[in-house]
Amino acid sequence: MYEYISGTVAELDPTHAVLDVAGVGYYLQISLQTFSAVEHCRETKLYVHYAVREDARVLFGFSSKEERELFRMLIGVSGVGGNTARMILSTYSPGELQRIIATGNAGLLKNVKGLGIKTAQKIIVELSGRMATFSAGGAAPAAEADSVGEEAVAALVMLGFARTAAEKAVRAVRREMPDIRVEELVRMSLKRL
Repeated sequence: MYEYISGTVAELDPTHAVLDVAGVGYYLQISLQTFSAVEHCRETKLYVHYAVREDARVLFGFSSKEERELFRMLIGVSGVGGNTARMILSTYSPGELQRIIATGNAGLLKNVKGLGIKTAQKIIVELSGRMATFSAGGAAPAAEADSVGEEAVAALVMLGFARTAAEKAVRAVRREMPDIRVEELVRMSLKRL
């Protein structure tokens, strides 16, 4: 029904955004990934998924079409609702989620708050074939480089930093030094946090 909503950011917090479009405020539920992408914007465009339930009509907003497409894939899995899908996308970026599903890492996926191992395994089984054709912002880096980044992010989260902030710092360091070791990556990322 809606493709996107573009307007002035009237209200923003990590779980929702209100966009003012010609005097009408649209309340959209968002992920932490989207929050990070638009938190410093005065004007923004969010891609929309409109969900109709028995008890509510809900707008979900996404900063990219890729994130919205992943959300739609996730809610297509039996037992995964809009809030669970949003929580998954708040925990992992589209590229990370694609790698987790492609490698069948249910243990990492079940780290999402409120997601059990059976649901994580079901997501992987149902979406693994579809991930081959899905492109989340370009080609995924090599598996070894992925594990270095994931280990660094996990270490920073254990130190008490928010996952999104840790991921952002790790990505920035990895762009400058792609062949960096985990220990050095954590040290350099700490300087950016």
